[in-house]
Amino acid sequence: MTLAMTLGMSIGLRRTFWMMLGELIGIALVAISAALGAASIMLNYPHLFIALKWLGGIYLIYIGINMWRAKGKMALATHNQVPDVNNRVLMSQGFITAIANPKGWAFMISLLPPFIHDNAPVTPQLIALVGIIMITEFVSMTIYASGGKSLKLFLSRGDNVKWMNRLAGTLMIAVGVWLALD
Repeated sequence: MTLAMTLGMSIGLRRTFWMMLGELIGIALVAISAALGAASIMLNYPHLFIALKWLGGIYLIYIGINMWRAKGKMALATHNQVPDVNNRVLMSQGFITAIANPKGWAFMISLLPPFIHDNAPVTPQLIALVGIIMITEFVSMTIYASGGKSLKLFLSRGDNVKWMNRLAGTLMIAVGVWLALD
């Protein structure tokens, strides 16, 4: 959600949809994997979960450091110019954020398997569950990205965008450290 808000602020809602597409694909992959057995693998091999937790934390720290080092690169959007960011890069950023999030895995692993019934066909159940998750996630990210776009109007003066990047970067680093050490 922080990524959606930051991108909504820096590149606009329409361009942020590319990140959302990658994020939704990643979330669908995590949800399907959780429902089809990743829960049992993670429970039987907890070191995989720990490794995923550390990788997710390191990735968030990496994003936070890059936001700090941007030196106002995204601030170009305050001058009515949209930074040139490749759609493929936006999609991969969203995808990696989704699949590297250990809290997302933990949530899907704990939430989905109880809703899959052995005596009913798995495919329709999985389609319904993943569909609900995808719609909820898309609506939430759109709200955050729209809020970021609106927030941009207030931050368009001076170095405010640079400071917002640093604040968001600091929050990303803090969440990354928290995920890795939790």
